[in-house]
Amino acid sequence: MNEQGVYGFIVEKKASKPEIKRAVEKMYDVKVVDVRTMRYAGKPKTRYTKTKIVSGFSNAFKKAIVQVAEGDIIDFYGEI
Repeated sequence: MNEQGVYGFIVEKKASKPEIKRAVEKMYDVKVVDVRTMRYAGKPKTRYTKTKIVSGFSNAFKKAIVQVAEGDIIDFYGEI
């Protein structure tokens, strides 16, 4: 989807769409057209060890899908 100007980011759970838009525009010097967000709940995980069964949850997180203006690109690997 990068060819269409759509990028995905893992963001802070309490971040709002306007905050995400301002942060991406400032960090990558692009014009953001649209921001969509998704919240993911932690999934149950179980691990079997020699002494006992360890149960818990994976971390919950929030994902933002950001669409930039046509002609703008975000180059993640340009400075490597």
